[in-house]
Amino acid sequence: MRLGAHISTAGGVSKAFARALEVTADCMQIFTRNQRQWVPKPLAEEEIGAFRSRHQETGLGPNMSHCSYLVNLATPDAELEKKSVDAMVDEVRRADALGLEYIVFRPGSTPDGVAVGVARVARRLDRIIEETGDGSTTTILLENTAGQGNTLGLHFAHLRDIIAAAHYPQRLGVCIDTCHAFAAGYDYTSPEGYDGVVSELLEAVTLDKVMAFHINDSKKELASRRDRHEGIGQGHIGLEPLAFWLNDERFADRPATLETPEAEARYKEELDLLRGLLK
Repeated sequence: MRLGAHISTAGGVSKAFARALEVTADCMQIFTRNQRQWVPKPLAEEEIGAFRSRHQETGLGPNMSHCSYLVNLATPDAELEKKSVDAMVDEVRRADALGLEYIVFRPGSTPDGVAVGVARVARRLDRIIEETGDGSTTTILLENTAGQGNTLGLHFAHLRDIIAAAHYPQRLGVCIDTCHAFAAGYDYTSPEGYDGVVSELLEAVTLDKVMAFHINDSKKELASRRDRHEGIGQGHIGLEPLAFWLNDERFADRPATLETPEAEARYKEELDLLRGLLK
């Protein structure tokens, strides 16, 4: 895997490259906009140019953005639906402008059941892809979730069904979060357990659709359905189970980013830990 981290863009998106290099990241995930606002400040042309130049100079990548946590494509609420679709359209355009390979987003939540939620997410992804046009080069990745509340993505099958229901599956893929999978009840803490989990994953969404990873330990226990990231080796998952993912040759070229609590204060140490697990 290409090991990296979620990097701050304080002071401008192009500043992320220096921070990524400082923590020895091979790739990175960023927020391209303020996550607490529906209508963000536009990207300045000079920042777009600087980001693309630094990308070319450093060779870091593949890189991705994480869509706003405000977005909920499964919502039954018309106003939230419009805001969410508009925010995703904006995120795709920003990612295209910066030359990011991927956008990661969580499918959302609904009180109306999985089937209804899946259909809504697929239908709204179709609108987003149609609005951003054939010229878009960014792939939208659905992230698995811990399954708290009425959240979609608890099961790999949810991601499969959204992609299958969408009209543009070629523009979609999957990002697997190790903490979320563990919290959802996928027990990969033994070699046999790992083989079973990955077999279920690949049967659901196929290898070519598993395009990126978030590598996180879990503050909560197996099947807790609580999304609480912990530092690498400090949670209920531990180092050895994470090594199963890192050393799986089927995922050798995928970007895998940390989203751990202390962020850049410990990223270098944690990336060293992960690299020490490589065989």
